Formats: sequence, structure tokens, C-alpha cells
Amino acid sequence: QVQLVESGGGLVQAGGSLRLSCAASGRTYSNYAMGWFRQAPGKEREFVAAISWSVGFIDYADSVKGRFTLSRDNFKNTVHLQMNSLKPEDTAVYYCAAAENPGYGSRWAPTSLQEYDYWGQGTQVTVSP
Repeated sequence: QVQLVESGGGLVQAGGSLRLSCAASGRTYSNYAMGWFRQAPGKEREFVAAISWSVGFIDYADSVKGRFTLSRDNFKNTVHLQMNSLKPEDTAVYYCAAAENPGYGSRWAPTSLQEYDYWGQGTQVTVSP
């Protein structure tokens, strides 16, 4: 089992910044990819960003490219999502997730919800106009 705890959400004005963090504990291995997803009211959960664990390959949703930056600290088992130039449409509950690499190679950073095995409880991000 892997436990994930998100932090860093809050209320910010459009154009502002927030930094989300996700701390992993429990059965943590170096072959876990980590991802962030978000879910706005009345909408499906969608991919935001993902990072492979071993070589740091990163993938972003088109809607956040150039504004969000994902990083990870393997020694501390944490990932961080730096969100800049926030827009009202970024308002959502943000979820951290972990996916155990089934042997797809060191650059595996899945974008599909179904690939992820563990989820955090979510943290609310609200961007006011």
C-alpha cells in the first residue's frame, strides 16, 4: 500500500501562483510514476501532469503547458506541482496519484486515470477572476 497526502491548495486570484505537494509513504519503490489530476464540479477527472520516477520524464496536459511545472524529490518521496499564471478555469480539486511501473521502461509517465493504483484525498484549488 502507498499512502498519498496532498497539500498546498487554497484560494488565489487569477494570475497568481500556488505550489501543490504530494508526500508518499508506505510501500514506496523507485518504479512508481506520479501524476496529478483535477476534477471541477460537474466534470470528469482529467489529467494535469505526470512524471516518471527514475529519469524524470514529464508530460503535461496542453491546458497547463508553460504554466505548470512538475518536479520530484526521490529521497523525500515527494512531488511538487508549481502552478503559475493561474486562471479561473484551473479551479478544481487536485489529486495526486501513483502508478506502479509494470515494466514499460524508465520514461513511463501515464496520462490515463486507469493506469494509477493509488490516490490522495485531493486538495481544493480555487482561482478567483
